[in-house]
Amino acid sequence: MDKQLHDVIKSIAAAVPAHDGAPLVVGLAGSVAAGKSTLAAKLAEGWRGLGRRVEVVSTDGFLHPNKILQERGLVLRKGFPESYDHHAFSAFLDAVRGGGKGGGKDGGRVVVPTYSHQTYDVSSDVGREIAPSDILVVEGINALQPVFTAGKLDISIYLDALETDLFHWYYERGTRLRQAAKYDPTSFFVRYLNLSDAEWDAQLKAFWNDINLPNLHQHIAPTRQLAGYVMHKTRDHTLSLVQSPSAN
Repeated sequence: MDKQLHDVIKSIAAAVPAHDGAPLVVGLAGSVAAGKSTLAAKLAEGWRGLGRRVEVVSTDGFLHPNKILQERGLVLRKGFPESYDHHAFSAFLDAVRGGGKGGGKDGGRVVVPTYSHQTYDVSSDVGREIAPSDILVVEGINALQPVFTAGKLDISIYLDALETDLFHWYYERGTRLRQAAKYDPTSFFVRYLNLSDAEWDAQLKAFWNDINLPNLHQHIAPTRQLAGYVMHKTRDHTLSLVQSPSAN
């Protein structure tokens, strides 16, 4: 593991409260396709190696279902702040921060909705119960948005990258999902199987330029200034720490 990442893991692990109560809540944000889920998994692995109990939750589960987005005319605003269920997300963080052995206030169960990138929708009939933990990572493009998390995060991390690299990873992921749709009739990407390679290339560029890039510029990138830790990722997935609380 990279030394700088290991140093971040040790530093945050040391901040975990000694008492058996509410977990340390870590917010992890960054652009679409930046690799937030992968970084969250690496952080969790490192903390577990230090004896900490860790849970990771994606904010994708708090998106409004596609049906509601369609009703509200927000299909092309998916991923923008208004496409999320603010109240459900805020209530989840309140429950977690309430402490208790069950992960929620008074030891109650905390269940979060899940999201499928194959169906491109919230799984309405599937939820995941959050086990008691020492560290809870909340990762997602809007994980540091003040409207969602103001005063509810203990530590914040932003994963940065060049826009050309972000699009490269976005294109790779989209193409993998389209390829997988050939063997999964339930996949959202089935609708794109009849496109030629040139048409698919144009479609992905349109999604990126018309939706993801404006969201990055208007809503995601501005939250970088709220982060205590900023990590930068290069095209070859090398991570470097460019900002930390100790450097401020």
